[in-house]
Amino acid sequence: MRRMQLVEIEDLPYCPAVLRDGGTAFLELAERMSGHGRMLLAPLERALDATGASEVIDLCSGGGGPASMLADELAKRGRDVRVTLTDRYPNHAAFERIAAQSGGRIRACHEPVDATAVPAELRGVRTIFNAFHHFDRTQAQKVLADAAAERQPIAVFEVVSRELPMLLNLMFTPVIVSLSVPFWRPFRWSWLPLTWLLPVMQSFVLWDGVVSWLRIYSVPELRELIADIAVPPDWVWDLGTIQLGKAPLHGTYLVGYPRGE
Repeated sequence: MRRMQLVEIEDLPYCPAVLRDGGTAFLELAERMSGHGRMLLAPLERALDATGASEVIDLCSGGGGPASMLADELAKRGRDVRVTLTDRYPNHAAFERIAAQSGGRIRACHEPVDATAVPAELRGVRTIFNAFHHFDRTQAQKVLADAAAERQPIAVFEVVSRELPMLLNLMFTPVIVSLSVPFWRPFRWSWLPLTWLLPVMQSFVLWDGVVSWLRIYSVPELRELIADIAVPPDWVWDLGTIQLGKAPLHGTYLVGYPRGE
């Protein structure tokens, strides 16, 4: 089945911040609980080794969960890497909370950042965790082409794969949202009536989760994307899937970088 470019509510410019921030807080908690992001770091480490980069510019950071995991895990592996959080709709409270807890490994950029045209002063390995599916084909190619044109490595990861077991897991989202909302951080009291009195958060997270599943780029579709992008002669593309632990689930990755930088 080909991917479907449907609309996620959080992508709409008029989506209320209370919903968008709730969704990113839920995903941040889910990432911390599952640890799936750690299983995808090997391709990123290959790019760090090949380029000698020590700065990571995290695009589409959302609630900052994957970037926080990234900084912690790389530090455990003896890598001195600093991460800058960015987003088109920055979650200021979440960014400040994560930066404050990072021991100086994470910085927050509070200005909106467009992943298709990253400001020149933000230089380093660009990462996108669980958000590349938000871009349609044209936008996705712009994201990748901008990185190549600026000779900045880019690493794209998705832990939600377009596989049937993942879709079945998403059906439990309303229950998980109902039980987990007190543990979302930074906590907002306004989430409780939207979850426990009216099932607004459950419906929002479920809809966006299912639409995300339908929008995920498969590996063949990623190959089609990069086939039409002009890159420098020394540019390397690395893409594939990684099994997420013992579960019958896989994450996808696409990494590009200039060889020998």
